[in-house]
Amino acid sequence: MGPLPRTLELFYDVLSPYSWLAFEVLCRYKNIWNVSLQLRPTLIAGIMKDSGNQPPALLPRKALYVKNDVRLLGQYLQVPIHLPKDFFFVIFEKGSLTAMRFLTIVKLEHPELLEKVSRELWMRVWSRDEDITEPQSILAAAEKAGMSTGRARELLERVSTPQVKNQLKETTDAACKYGRPGASYRTPLAALCL
Repeated sequence: MGPLPRTLELFYDVLSPYSWLAFEVLCRYKNIWNVSLQLRPTLIAGIMKDSGNQPPALLPRKALYVKNDVRLLGQYLQVPIHLPKDFFFVIFEKGSLTAMRFLTIVKLEHPELLEKVSRELWMRVWSRDEDITEPQSILAAAEKAGMSTGRARELLERVSTPQVKNQLKETTDAACKYGRPGASYRTPLAALCL
């Protein structure tokens, strides 16, 4: 019998391409690396606000770097990642609040589906340039991940409850206590070292 797995928490937001890359690497190798992966849906906007960090897309040199970095990392890691056509609208206008609240309630009530639903939301926004804010979009992602339509609707109706809001805030606050300037701020392999 080998050593017990080490626990690794991944604080993530589906609005972050670096979070997706870290997520895929960690999910892919968690058994090989003997890691107990704890997925922690978090609101990147809350982390940015707490840290005083600006999104890289607002800084021209960082924006260009991130665009190329994400493309190259996606190729290298074999993650089908592509920037949305209307990047600023998707990131800054639409955001991810409802999607992250939905993932929060999925974690609370169906943790066995959290990985699949998270991946489907990332696929929608970062691979297929589809919406993740409208109820039908979130339902489509949940259904594709294997959740029944009825159950997905029940969960979606509860995303604005105090329980879900408070849990997402608590998780975001926990990420902030680690001193994070963003969600999976560095490349996936570097995220393991933080």
